[in-house]
Amino acid sequence: MRFVVYAALLIGLLAPPGQAGDGSTRDQAASALRNAVGFFRARVAVEGGYLWRYSEDLSRRQGEEKATATMAWVQPPGTPAVGLALLNAHEAAGDPYYLDAARETAHALVRGQLRSGGWDYSIEFDPRLRSRIAYRVDPEVKNGRNVSTLDDDTTQAALRLLMRIDRALKFEDAAIHESVGFALKALRNAQYPNGAWPQRFDRAPDPARFPVTKAASPDDWSRTYLKADYRGHYTLNDNTLADMIDVFLEAGRIYDRPEYQKAAERGGDFLLLAQMPEPQPAWAQQYDAEMHPVWARKFEPPSITGGESQGALKVLLHLYRETGHDRFLAPIPKALAYLRRSRLDDGRLARFYELKTNRPLYFTKDDYELTYSDANMPTHYAFKIGDGTGSITREYERLKANGPDRRTDPTQTARPRPSKVLETRAMAVVKALDDQGRWVEDGRLKAFGPDDPTRRVIDCGTFIRNVDALSRYLASTRP
Repeated sequence: MRFVVYAALLIGLLAPPGQAGDGSTRDQAASALRNAVGFFRARVAVEGGYLWRYSEDLSRRQGEEKATATMAWVQPPGTPAVGLALLNAHEAAGDPYYLDAARETAHALVRGQLRSGGWDYSIEFDPRLRSRIAYRVDPEVKNGRNVSTLDDDTTQAALRLLMRIDRALKFEDAAIHESVGFALKALRNAQYPNGAWPQRFDRAPDPARFPVTKAASPDDWSRTYLKADYRGHYTLNDNTLADMIDVFLEAGRIYDRPEYQKAAERGGDFLLLAQMPEPQPAWAQQYDAEMHPVWARKFEPPSITGGESQGALKVLLHLYRETGHDRFLAPIPKALAYLRRSRLDDGRLARFYELKTNRPLYFTKDDYELTYSDANMPTHYAFKIGDGTGSITREYERLKANGPDRRTDPTQTARPRPSKVLETRAMAVVKALDDQGRWVEDGRLKAFGPDDPTRRVIDCGTFIRNVDALSRYLASTRP
């Protein structure tokens, strides 16, 4: 008998946090997760879809803009981001309840898919208002809005969730599986002959209008903003190309279809073409059909960019890890050397460098005039950015020395080890949950303007972070 008591004590001392001897802590986390997801499904969701932020009483709602009670938002941290949190909860807790919740969210996205194949920023569920939009699941409408957007990880986020749900459901949900296939086909068709993608599209491009050629500086360019439709430009801005390459690499892994990886590789080949010639061997935010850097918004001039260029280098490293093709490493040394010699006095990089002269470019705060002075810049946009070339260089040198380190699926993360840090974070999240299953916090609804009376909000970003904290703790303590 004494041996049994000593053994029990020893097990309690040696067990990781949240396991033996602390079952009530894990029970609290599991209960909080169920209550929070239950509230979101029952009270916050619209047809399985979500926005960004809500007033405490749910009477006012917003995505990036004002929203109604019949709308969902696709752009993160909207519907796909919430759905991924629910799917992660299922994988962590092993509870089919969360898979059902994620499936509901996936079906909301299926209902929001456009006939062009992708998604717009928002989804409308009101039948009267839906008649103005060319949703695939609805009867065809004349002149319905049908522009798919790749901006801000919108279509890519929707497709990422649908593919992972499809895999979790063993490809047996016909509506989800068919939606994924249609989207991937449409996105492959929307890819330009040189491997780039536009920011938005409603049809496949005419190959004759988009010759495959290398990037170059134009002989001259306007220093005054030229308002034009930039949606069809070859786009790196806002990680558009990086997100598309990531989606197709993941599609290749999930569906074992070589044409999907090929689309990702073609996106990488565009980066090889888009690298500007010496003495500025980096990248622009967007290019026209002649492969010249061009204007987008009034604060995004034709230029070499310190920001998207670093993103391009990371994409090339990622493609090399996934494919082992040496051509994706070839442009990196001279781009790194250029960025290092372009550092500002404070060690940062300018967002924009003038074509040919390499002088940093800025804008005046009041009238958006292009200037070489940083004395009066707008504050809504980062015209100076951090220099991440050190970490990029280290990763390049590691891969160059060791070769590609292909993983079977980088989206499948290892089970976290039990730790006091995970437990403390989970218990803080549990404590913050109210008796209705809500995380309510101080905040405003900016889309409603300065006169909006909201002072307490329910935020999808907070929900996602808190669900993730509970999921990681439950995964670490799962028997």
